[in-house]
Amino acid sequence: MATARPVVSVYQFDNPDEKTGTKPMPVVLTSPLRPDLVRSVHTNVSKNKRQAYAVYAKAGYETAAESWGTGRAVARIPRVPGGGTHRSGQGAFGNMCRGGGMFCPTKTWRRWHRHVNVKQKRHAVATALAASSLPPLVMARGHRIGEVSELPLVVSDGAESIQKTKQALDMLKKLGCEEELTKVNDSKKLHPGKGKMRNRRYTMRRGPLVVYGEDSGIVRAMRNIPGVETASVDSLNLLQVAPGGNFGRFIIWTESAFSKLSQIYGTYKGGSNKKGYHLPHAQMENADVARIINSDEVQSVLKPKLDATKRFGAKKNPLKNKMLMARLNPGALQKKLARKNAHTKGTAECDLVQKKKKARVTAAKAHNKEHKKGDATYYRTLMKAFEAKTAAKDAEGVEDA
Repeated sequence: MATARPVVSVYQFDNPDEKTGTKPMPVVLTSPLRPDLVRSVHTNVSKNKRQAYAVYAKAGYETAAESWGTGRAVARIPRVPGGGTHRSGQGAFGNMCRGGGMFCPTKTWRRWHRHVNVKQKRHAVATALAASSLPPLVMARGHRIGEVSELPLVVSDGAESIQKTKQALDMLKKLGCEEELTKVNDSKKLHPGKGKMRNRRYTMRRGPLVVYGEDSGIVRAMRNIPGVETASVDSLNLLQVAPGGNFGRFIIWTESAFSKLSQIYGTYKGGSNKKGYHLPHAQMENADVARIINSDEVQSVLKPKLDATKRFGAKKNPLKNKMLMARLNPGALQKKLARKNAHTKGTAECDLVQKKKKARVTAAKAHNKEHKKGDATYYRTLMKAFEAKTAAKDAEGVEDA
């Protein structure tokens, strides 16, 4: 529901500090918010005032061009006849040629307009009116309503009889719209692009929309105030109620127009002046989802809560996962760090490794030196034994002879 306020205050148009009474809140201002519907309807409806445009139907084909055919070492594209000018001999008709026809030229019979269902348009207007009664949405759209007493803002019917723009401007300022009007005046800027040549030289933000029940001069009085627009409550247009497809327009109602809303749009039980129309219903009457789920009615038919599924983690390889290895071997990380430091210069581990290496090299050299001495003595003894044995064999041979 957009709002649940039962009544709305009515302010005196020439003295807003004084309230003339109250009015019951129309049901249409409590209809559900449908920004998607507003955007889609606005997109299609805004196309229905476009005018057709197209290129000249014969553009690029107003010449007696003919192909030269094959055998002249040129392309077979039609060529402009004649001589003595740069134009003669040029390619024609094709969209790749200079001065040729356009590919897929625009036509006036393009589908410019869009059909929108009547009920969709009415629903879109209804939800846009509901959004206009919510200050957060109105402020989110950019309107300055800090000085406005309340939303929706309703003034007495005397405002419909205002004849002078000065009186209308004075009324708006007293209602708290001065900051809004200043914002609109400051927003006037040159239109970018070629729009400056097409009767839309300037752009300007939208100000308040004044909705009246009967025009007794208010339209003429308001029409020259920048950003301020007027509309009859009998023919509200989505293009005005939700400019740009964004609802939340700042709307000022006259008392008679505000009273007519219930007759025009009716209630959820019917009574609408629009034949066969019923206000849109909210998809959820109670948006408190937590309260619905936890209610006794819902909980009594639900299945009991299931135990969580027991999950087992994937087995990890301690040879690849260092943290798992650390759990299995508490000193693994320290040993790995020590091995790393052993190869890093300037660390105590590296100095210790170098010291041991030097000691090992020194011991090896001493060992080799001793073995060299022992080897020399051994070889001498072996040679002497070999020579003695050879001499003994020689002696035996001589004796046998």
